[in-house]
Amino acid sequence: MILRTTIAGLALAISSITAAQAETIRIAIGTQDTTINCAAGGLLIRELGLLDKYLPKDGKYQDAKYEIEWKNFTSGAPLTNEMVAGKLDFGAMADFPGSFNGVAHIEAGKQSLFISVLSGSTLGSGNGIVVPASSSVQSLAELKGKTISVPFASTAHGMLLRAVAAQGWDPEKDVRIIAQAPEIAGSALRSNRIEAHADFVPFAELFPNRGFARKIYDGSQANAPTFHGALVDASYAKKYPEIVTAYLRAGIEADQLLAAEPEKYSELIEKVTGIEAEVNYLFHGPLGLQTRDLSWKPEYRQAVATSIDTLKLLKRTDRDLDTAKFIDDQYIRAAFKASGLDYNTQLANYAALPLKANDALTGKPITDFKRLAQIWVRGEDKVRHYSSPEAALGALASLEAEGKDIRAIYAQAADSGIKLLANQAWFVRDAKGQLSAFLLKDQALAYAQQHGGTALDFVSANQQLLASR
Repeated sequence: MILRTTIAGLALAISSITAAQAETIRIAIGTQDTTINCAAGGLLIRELGLLDKYLPKDGKYQDAKYEIEWKNFTSGAPLTNEMVAGKLDFGAMADFPGSFNGVAHIEAGKQSLFISVLSGSTLGSGNGIVVPASSSVQSLAELKGKTISVPFASTAHGMLLRAVAAQGWDPEKDVRIIAQAPEIAGSALRSNRIEAHADFVPFAELFPNRGFARKIYDGSQANAPTFHGALVDASYAKKYPEIVTAYLRAGIEADQLLAAEPEKYSELIEKVTGIEAEVNYLFHGPLGLQTRDLSWKPEYRQAVATSIDTLKLLKRTDRDLDTAKFIDDQYIRAAFKASGLDYNTQLANYAALPLKANDALTGKPITDFKRLAQIWVRGEDKVRHYSSPEAALGALASLEAEGKDIRAIYAQAADSGIKLLANQAWFVRDAKGQLSAFLLKDQALAYAQQHGGTALDFVSANQQLLASR
């Protein structure tokens, strides 16, 4: 009798263990596909099926079944709502909504963790201010007394407040700041119903690329670090740390694929989101507008702290958030180690994605990237690289004469080094005929006055180059 009881108990124990091992584990991930800097934490992982490669399949996960759920959002706030409600385990968003995510969890008696950066700029590039294409406004200084719209409580809102403060203006009196989502702002800019609009990735580049707006301010001018990153529910991470590491390993591979073939994956992002590949390349390609970076640099940690302070200033929260506990780098460190990478090396690396290329005209290796220019011809798999803007403009004329459809032309800003849409840029042409690119007319004029030369818009620079040939 005792033996039978023991055997029955043992069988029950084994059955319980088997049941535990056979549990179905939900992995619910909230993405922001159109916020393209979240691509390595969502869209690419989903579209390429990368997560399955890294999910644990031994130990306590030996017989586990995974139920992967994906849900796309156009902003961070509704994503946060579903995370707080327990409908999502992971989410990807920018520093401002990410910080609000942390606060919202605390207010609900829960906790979320900011586990990885996905892409960002320690200088602040990515956020920007645009005006209607027909506007005469060339700089932020000309917007005093004007109405500027912005998605409220966003990272762009924080950038705008810093930019206004740098002008010495009172945000309550000297400008009128109103709330406006990107999709509404696009229509307002087209119809000249708004005088200026501040926004986050990719809209300050997307709207100009579509021809109905001009960028007059880049976030780097406010020197306000910004980034997008990944978050996880803290209780989920505690229960399934190996799954969190697997998700981040999938993000690492997505980042590596972008680095290896930026044109190819820019095309994929366009296919999924409708955001043109040339804009995606502007961010994700070599020497791009932002740096894809999964490490928690001090500037990104500070961006979280700054966003909390700004949210309190905006009266969106009155809570403090302990960033030392909210930002948790143990999982990304584990993912780097499992992927055979050195996290500390990446933490110390501030360089943009490098470019190793030959000049499309001479065939010689490009060694000085300060005057790099690039042309993407529609139908071509790779962007063409040129050692100077004047070389690229010369090639542009030939390509157009051949009937080629030009997708985009890029130039690196001579002062900040950020990548520009060249047809939106200003140039200074010196006595030797060399061109230097700038985002703003005022920047070009100041450079011309200091170094000599003539400040020109893209059309005039092109015309002068052709006239001199």
